[in-house]
Amino acid sequence: MLRVLAVDDEEPALGELLYLLRADPRVRTAEGATDATEALRRIGRALDADADGEDGIDVVFLDIHMAGLTGLDVARLLAGFARPPLIVFVTAHEGFAVQAFDLEAVDYVLKPVRGERLAEAIRRVHEQVHAAAASSVTAAPGVTGEHIPVELGGVTRFVPIDDIAYVEAQGDYARLHTDDGSHLVRIPLSTLEERWAARGFVRVHRSHLVALGRIDEIRLDGGSTTVRVGAAELAVSRRHARQLRDLLMRHVRG
Repeated sequence: MLRVLAVDDEEPALGELLYLLRADPRVRTAEGATDATEALRRIGRALDADADGEDGIDVVFLDIHMAGLTGLDVARLLAGFARPPLIVFVTAHEGFAVQAFDLEAVDYVLKPVRGERLAEAIRRVHEQVHAAAASSVTAAPGVTGEHIPVELGGVTRFVPIDDIAYVEAQGDYARLHTDDGSHLVRIPLSTLEERWAARGFVRVHRSHLVALGRIDEIRLDGGSTTVRVGAAELAVSRRHARQLRDLLMRHVRG
């Protein structure tokens, strides 16, 4: 069960959030803090307690706009901790989803908080905590549970990166293609190429980034190369063709 810290400098909003958190059966404890300084102090104490086998904090539900340090400031500071808790941003503002992605937040919940939306965020946190616990027991390599925020009709959803088959450049935007459809995000393809290289994504063309494990077929036809990813057939530029073949061979042997 999850150990939660909720942070909001508006006490009515904090009280409502704590009420909803404590009503969820997956939450073991839910405590509150009304400013960033108090939150950081409590998180530091909890990390020390967790190292001693006592109660720590699994996740922080964090408001963004607060007096003094903002929620984004707190998240950046926590990123420097050896064993930081997970972060879920809770905010009345829609415009911080990209920063949330940069800070590897698990979810981004808009105010006023609805019970079913909060339950979805708790589910995601619960999955990540248990995946991390299983990974530590089995010493399994790799990173699990990473997501990217996308906007759908004014609602922010977090799409698992492992669900993305390929990415298509569209100016300063990128279109993420999954088995269930596609999503447009305002992130350049070059940025995703750099961030996701360790996850097996490779540039095959100036317009396409592909997950190696999703390539079903590579075809050589005269001087041109294409790959099939599900139902899509994507061109491979000459400058990327040799590197792609080498990577695919290593991927198959691995």
